[in-house]
Amino acid sequence: MNRISDLMFHGHRLRAFFRCSTFSQTPPTLKCHLLLLQLKPHHPLSIVSHNLFSTTSDKQSFTVSYFTNNCGFSHQAALKASNRVLFDDANKPDSVIAFFTNHGFSISQTQNIIGKVPELLTCNPTKRVLPKFQFLASKGSDVVTTVTRSPYFLCKSLENHIIPVFEFVRTFCQSDERAIACVLFGSNTIVIDRMKSKVKLLLNMGVTPSNIHQLLTTWPSVLKCADLKEAVVEVKGLGFHPSKSHFVSALRVKRGISKSPWDAKLDAFKTWGCPEDAILDAFRRYPHMMLYSIKKVNAVMSFWVVHLGWDPSVLLAVPTLFSLSLEKRLIPRASVVQYLLSRGLMKKDASLSTPFICTDKLFQQKFVNCFEEEEASKLLSLYRGGS
Repeated sequence: MNRISDLMFHGHRLRAFFRCSTFSQTPPTLKCHLLLLQLKPHHPLSIVSHNLFSTTSDKQSFTVSYFTNNCGFSHQAALKASNRVLFDDANKPDSVIAFFTNHGFSISQTQNIIGKVPELLTCNPTKRVLPKFQFLASKGSDVVTTVTRSPYFLCKSLENHIIPVFEFVRTFCQSDERAIACVLFGSNTIVIDRMKSKVKLLLNMGVTPSNIHQLLTTWPSVLKCADLKEAVVEVKGLGFHPSKSHFVSALRVKRGISKSPWDAKLDAFKTWGCPEDAILDAFRRYPHMMLYSIKKVNAVMSFWVVHLGWDPSVLLAVPTLFSLSLEKRLIPRASVVQYLLSRGLMKKDASLSTPFICTDKLFQQKFVNCFEEEEASKLLSLYRGGS
């Protein structure tokens, strides 16, 4: 009777130990080791736990070896993967790898997929993976390319997730290909039950199907926002029409920035002499300008206004300039432009933004290589950071 009571007592201890959050996040082999520390030596449960530890340790050792020898993993990557899946013989994983090979995947592609979803090595590929290959093929997708790029797709239920999401987003897409891309992008964020009412709301407020498609493919989480209606009203109030493509960008920005940071960024622009109307007008042309940090705004403004002595209105007229790198784009090209202006080789009334927004090839053609050899050499030196 005492033996039974003792077992029951330790059983309660073990159940409590299993439930703790730290234990639930612990790798398999360490779990068994921690379990042993909870029990007295020679206790019946301790003996069972010791055997369990040995078995798990053997499985992990075999799994790590398999990952390194058959999947090209580093030892560290193999250890990490073994915390997600364990197996004690090669039959199942060999069959999975052979399955991918037989369906046209290269060794490196298969290794890439297994590296991201090691749990696939213990599945029945005919039941779990093949139907998804068939679904992709039926929609005109290149199965190998699609799965290699988005292997997490294979983790989703075909009947309960993939097909319902595809049918939902296909309503707003012009092709199966775009719908599949949307499913792959939003596989973890598109929740149909929570989004249907939001989509209906947007349609009733004048948002076009093409803009809803853009939301689904770039920022599907907005379709789960509790205050979506208020955000749409606010964006409309800023002058964005729900049928225009910038409407989605503006909605994303306004949903991503709370009032305090928004006001702080407006103040940062105003510090450089920019009126609020001009700032908001620039925002309407390029909503993403308000996503850049105040530090970036001040750095660009300081370089443009203080160092170069140019008017900040040029920046607001072409707000995409704030997206450019100071070190890689603005500073080297500004050196060339300043030199051209000082030598009278560039008209002072020319648009100052043009040299900064064109491609590197076009910049060199129009502002460097078109001059005499000596002049072009000097300009190229300035452009590359020389003196």
